[in-house]
Amino acid sequence: MPGRGAPGTGASRGAAARSSSTEDTLDLALPSELPAPFPAGEAPPAGPPPAGRARPGARLLDPDLLDDVAEWPAASTPRGVFQLVPVRLRRDLPLITAWMNDPAVAAFWELAGEEERTAVHLRAQLDGDGRSLPCLGVLDGTPMSYWEIYRADLDPLARHYPARPHDTGVHLLIGRVADRGRGLGTVLLRAVRDLVLGHRPRCTRVLAEPDLRNTPSIAAFLGAGFRFSAEVDLPGKRAALMIRDRAQRDGH
Repeated sequence: MPGRGAPGTGASRGAAARSSSTEDTLDLALPSELPAPFPAGEAPPAGPPPAGRARPGARLLDPDLLDDVAEWPAASTPRGVFQLVPVRLRRDLPLITAWMNDPAVAAFWELAGEEERTAVHLRAQLDGDGRSLPCLGVLDGTPMSYWEIYRADLDPLARHYPARPHDTGVHLLIGRVADRGRGLGTVLLRAVRDLVLGHRPRCTRVLAEPDLRNTPSIAAFLGAGFRFSAEVDLPGKRAALMIRDRAQRDGH
């Protein structure tokens, strides 16, 4: 299951027409582009960072924008123990580049090519202000998926739907072909959904915007308890806006 905003393939990128509804919309001054990339830092040690350690991308201006994803605990799932581990560029770039060059992933992420192309995409987040954090999804100790946890209300996506403060978005791809099409994406989406809502108390909704063509991804989000909210026109794709409300998690 490849994707930005999709389990396996997809992404968030601006749009054509904003929703006509303005209820609960957050008025934001959004940047026209991501921050400039920076040179790769020192090679990090293997494995997830120990508890209490600062997250990678030390230039983040506000570590609280995402409530310190690096410190979120592992989650038990029916498929094993899952953890979001912030990306370390030198350690993780070859693996993520290989995934981006899988044709099923490239069709939605559009990052196929040399390592530097993927590196630019990762650096823009790692050298950013903290509104988006790239992570590896590690299942029972094995990196097997790529995730971006981001502030949807501070993203260009907020121009195209009625955003609320602290809306949190997810992009993802499942790396290995053998892990796709077995319901694993749904299991991991449930885990990440609960991690976001459990560790971001000000967040009331988790969002995603998979490409409408990516029907396996949309099915995975529906299986994980997200609801289809609207179709939105984003640069390069028409997306399905998928939303999971905190009220569903709290049983209301």
